[in-house]
Amino acid sequence: MHLDLPEKRYYSIGELATAFNVNSSLIRFWDKEFDVLKPKKNAKGNRMFTPEDVKNLQLIYHLVKERGFTLEGAKVHLKEGQKKTLDKFEIIRKLEAIKTSLLNIKNEL
Repeated sequence: MHLDLPEKRYYSIGELATAFNVNSSLIRFWDKEFDVLKPKKNAKGNRMFTPEDVKNLQLIYHLVKERGFTLEGAKVHLKEGQKKTLDKFEIIRKLEAIKTSLLNIKNEL
């Protein structure tokens, strides 16, 4: 899944919900369930996600929504093989970005 997010220091939960095409409540739920997500909270108590949190959210989304892991299975997978999983996910993410770029070039021809 390729996200169209601008380069920023912090992202609101609404921005991420729109980018992932999910409800804000799902991201809030994942925040409570997964220890790898550590958003900052502003003075109002709103969650502000860093680019690192966005990468972790992409990984969680990939495991749960695309590969069909249960929440417990995704947690175990993240804890046991986080480095290997992140490396594979980065490769997949880069390939998807290349594919999107190539399709855009093809459509422009």
